[in-house]
Amino acid sequence: MHLVTIQNKIYEINGIKVMLDFDLAELYEVETRVLNQAIKRNIDSFPEDFMFRLTKEEWERLSSQSVITSSSSQIVMMDLPKNRTGKYLPYAFTEHGVTMLASILRSPKARKMNIAIVRAFVALRKTLLNIENLTSHIQELETKYDKQFEDIFEAIQFLITDTNSSDAKPERVKIGYKK
Repeated sequence: MHLVTIQNKIYEINGIKVMLDFDLAELYEVETRVLNQAIKRNIDSFPEDFMFRLTKEEWERLSSQSVITSSSSQIVMMDLPKNRTGKYLPYAFTEHGVTMLASILRSPKARKMNIAIVRAFVALRKTLLNIENLTSHIQELETKYDKQFEDIFEAIQFLITDTNSSDAKPERVKIGYKK
């Protein structure tokens, strides 16, 4: 499975990167119902910082979002199931929750998929770190060059005012041969 495909299934909810139960079920090639049953049998392995159920507001906000893909500039509507309501709202898994799924789903497919998903989270984290580093570097450059441009602007202003003041001087008496 391509890293980008998995990364497109990672959403941000309240500042936390998560994957939803139906996306994980699709990746693991099991039904969502089967995945959720396995989780319920091992609920002690999933504290709130590993897994939580979305609220109705979070689900509505997420299902109404549109995403601009990084590989192209077209807007893509997320392919989220619309029939999830009430007590059937999806579970959201943090990176640690997805890792914990490996101990519950023991098939070779699940292990391989878990490795790919963890790599996707790590790659996403590296990308975000690079963006933060670039942002701070750009701010440093702006600060440095803003001061230099300020100095240049002051010099230009001085030259303009100096030229204007030289225009205001009285005309000198010409010296030399007169006819």
